[in-house]
Amino acid sequence: MKLTLLAMMPGLLIWVVILLLPWRPWRTRESLDRLPIENHDLTDVTVLIPARDEALTISQTLTALRHQGNGLHVVLVDDQSTDNTVKLARAVKLHNFQLVSGTPPPAGWSGKLWALEQGRQCIKTPYLLLLDADIVLVPDLIPTLKQMAQEKDLKMLSLMAYLKMESVWEKLLMPAFIFFFKLLYPFHLANKPTSSIAAAAGGCILLESAVLEKLGGFNCIKNALIDDCVLAKKIKQEGYKIWLGLTHSATSIRSYESLSTIWQMVARTAYTQLAYSLLLLLLCTILMVVAFGSPIAALYQPDLPIFTTGLMIMVLQIMCYVPTLRYYSIHPIYALYLPFIGMLYLLMTWSSALHYYFGKGVVWKNRYYN
Repeated sequence: MKLTLLAMMPGLLIWVVILLLPWRPWRTRESLDRLPIENHDLTDVTVLIPARDEALTISQTLTALRHQGNGLHVVLVDDQSTDNTVKLARAVKLHNFQLVSGTPPPAGWSGKLWALEQGRQCIKTPYLLLLDADIVLVPDLIPTLKQMAQEKDLKMLSLMAYLKMESVWEKLLMPAFIFFFKLLYPFHLANKPTSSIAAAAGGCILLESAVLEKLGGFNCIKNALIDDCVLAKKIKQEGYKIWLGLTHSATSIRSYESLSTIWQMVARTAYTQLAYSLLLLLLCTILMVVAFGSPIAALYQPDLPIFTTGLMIMVLQIMCYVPTLRYYSIHPIYALYLPFIGMLYLLMTWSSALHYYFGKGVVWKNRYYN
């Protein structure tokens, strides 16, 4: 029993450290929502949207751009869609709208980044907003982003879109997805100029066109699958200020109603996060088992000290996780499932690794990447 209790101490230590870290990665203080802006002149902003088979979402995404401000430019790159994405996009009839017919990505390029690079050739404005085809912005959000970027001299500003959390699986797993992302890339450190940590959320990114041009366009990250964080790192390494925060004002309308769809979304880049390293996969497994598996096992032990230690770990987990649930208006009872959620994400990571080694590599939108 003493050995079992001793084996649980690292799990307890992990959550004590997470709770007490000076940068508080579990907090939701880094947040930005639409502000009342008097100046709605957006003639200096171009929204760049890569779209591949986005018929379910593109109309809503483009329609929302009508309410951002005057003079906004929009460039949509059709990345060889096989559905009626193009027809629906044209039907919205936006002003200053340009449709680019994308070509197959050259060797070494990811499909999304090649689409963005083709669209970048059409950009003539000082500001560029990279927007995913499933992200809907509330009115006046782009002026808010522009104002904050100018006031704080930010060269890159990104928002973690409000993910759809309606089904049971979405409520169970999507807040945790963001929680784990914040633990891996603490927003406070990412936003600190003196920190080496850099991160971004690719669904909604405002940046200065000249900065991207200086980096050589998207060619500098052409084969990156976690392209948002890689781009943020390159911009920060150049000495520029970046900022990343949560928001309720940019919403992803893409549904992840089943476990399988969420599993595919996570497994797509989970092993990429570990740099395709078996050693890091092993270390990740140990940490996840210690942090999430040990309290589950302890609660089934008759020994009181072991049970109490497991209960303490769960209490610390709940303390760290509840702020994220509260931010997304999810009932705190979902925090009780965090040990199970953590182990589920570990299985997704292993699935990602196994698919990398024994499948065709990373697959996204019917394209394979190794």
